Amino acid sequence: MNIQEYFARISYNDSHKDADLQTLTVIFQHHIHAIPFENLSMHCGETIELDLQSTYDKIVRKKRGGWCLESNHLLFWALQEVGYDVCILGGNCYDPAEKAYTAEMNHILMKVVIKGNSYIVDAGFGGPYQPWEPLLLISGKDQPQGPGIFRFMEDNGTWYFEKVKRNHYIPEQSVPLADTPGLGNIRKIYTFTLEPRHINDFQELNTYLQVSPDNILQKKSICSLQTTKGLYALVGWTFTEVMYNYKEDVDLVQITNLTDEEVEKTLKDKFNIVLENKLTP
Repeated sequence: MNIQEYFARISYNDSHKDADLQTLTVIFQHHIHAIPFENLSMHCGETIELDLQSTYDKIVRKKRGGWCLESNHLLFWALQEVGYDVCILGGNCYDPAEKAYTAEMNHILMKVVIKGNSYIVDAGFGGPYQPWEPLLLISGKDQPQGPGIFRFMEDNGTWYFEKVKRNHYIPEQSVPLADTPGLGNIRKIYTFTLEPRHINDFQELNTYLQVSPDNILQKKSICSLQTTKGLYALVGWTFTEVMYNYKEDVDLVQITNLTDEEVEKTLKDKFNIVLENKLTP
């Protein structure tokens, strides 16, 4: 595994001799613009191995994406190589259907300490809840970014991560998305504590997500990628393109339903992914 090969994969050409916030931000942004959040392996009959070499080969050499366990594990390795003070944390995602956070840890994120300040770095959430920059770990402070306003709330050692959602404008569609928010609507994302974790703490989760028929990753093939203006998302046969802040506090959402042939073409054209095995969307 070679850090220069990783940098080539994410098209990062700048210096990395200073392990500072500016360098962290640029590496992070290159990562989320190059590496899709995707679970396509599960829908191609491939097994996802949770070890660094497998993840490196898949994402860096085969130019694939990965889900949080893979993408954040790879970024964790890269940040360590560059010289950052970084540790892995575990999160419990919010389930809107259940209106509750999951009881079991089911997300991986990172904490990076720079000059005494802690930042949360998470390149593995995907979709509209993917931050575009490292977030200062501070309770109650609004942190505006391209996708919206993020913030943390801390209560007795548990941290809550949330986002203020914008309205959606969907052209040529009289019925708005069910998820269309009112102004100032809060979307809960996940909770976490600052207890350091090891990648092996997630091995059971990695296996469970690939065999349990109940989770959304089994039910839907998902691929999303952050762009400079918004994001692309392919869920099943539905391709969505989002432009953030197309008008003040309004995101432009364009939805297209694809055929099987168009799914393959879209993966190549929009996500730079060519699969080795047949995808069943």
